[in-house]
Amino acid sequence: MDEDMLGILAGFLIVFVPVAGLTARIALKPVIEAYVKVLQARQTSLEMQTLERRLALVEQEIQAVRTDVHELGEQKEFYRKLAEPSAPPAPPGS
Repeated sequence: MDEDMLGILAGFLIVFVPVAGLTARIALKPVIEAYVKVLQARQTSLEMQTLERRLALVEQEIQAVRTDVHELGEQKEFYRKLAEPSAPPAPPGS
């Protein structure tokens, strides 16, 4: 009787294992694909945050350079005015 049970169990497993494997693949494929999409979206979100931070830093640097260039222009104008000969003062009676 044990041999009969073993034969029935082996026959059942020969059919059940492939059927269970195909069923699991068909049933789990959408779940796995959805999980992969979530992971990709999360990775993309992290990359976007990194790029946004880097862009903000570049914008700050550009603003700092603009400020420096403006200040240099003001200094140049100041030194140019200092270098100009000043007009003699008008006589008191005129």
